[in-house]
Amino acid sequence: MSYQKGSLLYEGKGKKVYSISGDSNLLYLEFKDQLTAFNAQKKGEFQQKGELNRDIASLIFRHLAKKNIPIHWVADVGAKDMVVKKLKMIPLEVVVRNVIAGSLAKKLGREEGERLQEAVIEFFYKDDALGDPFINDHHALMLKAVEKVKELDDLRWLGNMVNECLKQFFAEINIDLVDFKLEFGISIGGQMTLGDEITPDSCRLWDRTTGEKLDKDRFRRDLGKVKESYQEVFDRIKNYWGGKI
Repeated sequence: MSYQKGSLLYEGKGKKVYSISGDSNLLYLEFKDQLTAFNAQKKGEFQQKGELNRDIASLIFRHLAKKNIPIHWVADVGAKDMVVKKLKMIPLEVVVRNVIAGSLAKKLGREEGERLQEAVIEFFYKDDALGDPFINDHHALMLKAVEKVKELDDLRWLGNMVNECLKQFFAEINIDLVDFKLEFGISIGGQMTLGDEITPDSCRLWDRTTGEKLDKDRFRRDLGKVKESYQEVFDRIKNYWGGKI
């Protein structure tokens, strides 16, 4: 099916969002080569990042769909674009943590790498001006990010479902899924649906043998080999799934 890119609706740190001519229920995402960290205070880019992230996100979305998790992915277009269902986005980041790292290590004064007995799920309010602050259930309701406590329970349930699917998969390609960020929205039909992306931009991914970081922390922490790490993640996913997705 042919999709015609319409007008630019929004430009974020990692993607541009366009309308689709003739279909108000779909959107057109263009993945950018830009890298950002620390609420866009640090910026960079590398060639083909958009292509790599689009391909990684697409493969992961299709894997999750086979596990009956509702996703917004519809189709890949060109080298770095994706057609998705239009969602009414919930202004919360759902962060799922399997291993202590990053801000959780700093906040609790714990060493990075400590494994959690069960996944920790956190909510962050999506507001760039505020730096996407960590919030609790009462804050989410006060801010009307959701209308009912059940929606927060549903977000936790879906976060755990995605985690169980991906933690097992990444282990099979010798990668630890340390933590990751999810975003959800409500579809035209009223279903809570996974949106945005799942890529090395939004996950911490460590090689299970060496502990080497294969994600955006290589950019955040000036570790080098950023493109090579993203490429490694894509190659492992592609080689594992082959033509099965």
